[in-house]
Formats: sequence, structure tokens, C-alpha cells
Amino acid sequence: MKVLVTGAGGYLGGAVARGLLARGDAVRSFSRGDYPALRAAGVETIRGDLSDEDAVRRAVAGCDAVVHAAANVGGWGDESAYVRANVEGTDHVVRACRAAGVSRLVFTSTPSVVHDGRDLEGVDESVPYATRFSAAYPRTKATAERRVRAANDDALATVALRPHLVWGPGDPHLIPRTLERARKGRLRLPGGPPKWVDHVFIDDAARAHLDALDHLDIGARCAGRAYFISAGEPVRTDVLINAILTAHDLPPVTSRLPPAAFVAAARVAEATYRRLRRREEPPITVFAAEQLTTSHYFDITAARRDLGYAPQVTLASGLTRLRRAATPTPCTDPS
Repeated sequence: MKVLVTGAGGYLGGAVARGLLARGDAVRSFSRGDYPALRAAGVETIRGDLSDEDAVRRAVAGCDAVVHAAANVGGWGDESAYVRANVEGTDHVVRACRAAGVSRLVFTSTPSVVHDGRDLEGVDESVPYATRFSAAYPRTKATAERRVRAANDDALATVALRPHLVWGPGDPHLIPRTLERARKGRLRLPGGPPKWVDHVFIDDAARAHLDALDHLDIGARCAGRAYFISAGEPVRTDVLINAILTAHDLPPVTSRLPPAAFVAAARVAEATYRRLRRREEPPITVFAAEQLTTSHYFDITAARRDLGYAPQVTLASGLTRLRRAATPTPCTDPS
């Protein structure tokens, strides 16, 4: 099978591409940047932007399936940029699949499409889309996911995956930001009742995409549906953050702020940055504050049943691998 992976230069997209290669599939990458390591691994690489529909069509042509993992991610930024990448770019991928006769499309979504700033505790896919979003990212991903699911028909089978809090060695988002703030003494945890969150190790998140490809077909049970993807092992937010710090030989964070103070500080920071027309992300966003101060964990029964998904990496084993990756290898050269 020849599979196009959009965003293969990214963390999750790259893991999906490597997983496909490992089992013998041919892989083509479509990304904005140049990634020599992908070419060295045997991936056919094409540079382009999702906003360029002709470029997307050229990338999809000749493929048997598409994993659309590329997205504009974050809790801050110009909404039009998120619309171009996440909504219009996804529309381009869907139309390119139809033009090329591709019959399987796996879309990487996010559980944030159902998060409205309140607790989500053990919910399944019957929970409705949020009607209020604190950032352009979840809002545009919700629109894109709806369109991908609606595109499912007797010529193109589609499925959306919602991996939650993807982490592991090489993570460019959660872990480096957590470490940076901790080292600067700026990391705080929310007080109040404990909040629990889902997470998924990078290997399992990538494996879920391969499972979806293998089970997706015209008329399949999973076609046109969305699935939460996690380790199936919710953990307290403070425990997860401090475990990451410990894996990097940093002391745990004990300083806490009331949840309302987190959100209030984020609102002030965002308002200040907008007034000053600053383009960089504020120290904390409302999106991040709401994620930190609420529970959000999910029932993954449907993914187990319909996709054959079975998470392999527990929190404990993942942290062991994270520590090994963070620990420099001792020099054994006697000279």
C-alpha cells in the first residue's frame, strides 16, 4: 500500500510514517519543510502547503490511502491562519482524495473538539461537539472533523482519530515547555480538587493510525466516525507533570494557584498581548488554563472494538523510556 502522510515532518506524523515503513508500506510525505531524515529512511518527500490545492492534489495522486496529520496547532495566533491550514487545507485533502480515487482517509483530530472548559470525565464519542471554544485551534479542528466525517460515502471512507496528550521522547510541545517553565521557576499547578487527564505515548498514538487504516473501508463500522485515543489510564494532572520533571532530574512543583486565578491570569495575558499587538504566544493562554484546571479523560471502548486498538505503553513504562532518552550516555572511551 502507498500512503500519503501529511505533516510527516511533525512529531505524530513522523511516527506514523515510520510505523508504515516498518511494516513494508510505501510512504509519501507532504510537508512545508524539508526533512532529509525522512528521505534517508525511505520516504518520498514532497514540499508544499495545504493552502495550495494543486500541490495537495499532486501529493495525493497515485496513493492508495491518506493519513492527514498536518495542522496548525496551538492556543494562540491569527484565526485566519488556523482556518487556512485546518479547515481549507482539510477540504483540499478531501477533494484531492476524490480526484485521485483514494478510498481511505484517516484524519488526525483532537479531543479538544468536545471540550468547552468544563470537566469531561469518562465520556465516550456520544458527547457532542463543544459550542464554545477558547482558541482557534480547537474551533477549526472541530469544523474540519465535521467535514471529514460528512465526506464519508460509498466512494471515500473516512475516520477521525482524537489522540489525547501525545507525549514521549522527542515531544516538541508539552515536555519542552514544561521543562523550560520549571527551570525558570515559572511553573505553577492548579489547586482545588484533583483533576484527571488522559494521555497517550507516541508509539500508541501512531499505532492507532495504522489500526484505523487497516480497519477502514467503504461501509466499515468505523467509517464516518470519530474515536478517542489514549492509554486508557487517566492520571492526575499534577502527578503527570511532576513525573515528567522527575524523569529529567528536576524537583517536583509544589506551588499552586486557585483554578480561577489560572483562567483570570490567562485572560489578562491575552488581552494585554492583543492590545499591544504582540504576535508571540502569551505566557499562558485561556486554552492552556482551561486544560490545566479541568478533568478530561475518555472511554476508549469504541476504538478497541472497531479499530482493534490496544495501547501497549503504560505511564510507568513510558516514563522509563523518557528518562533513558533524557539521560546522556556515559563515555566509555578509555582515552
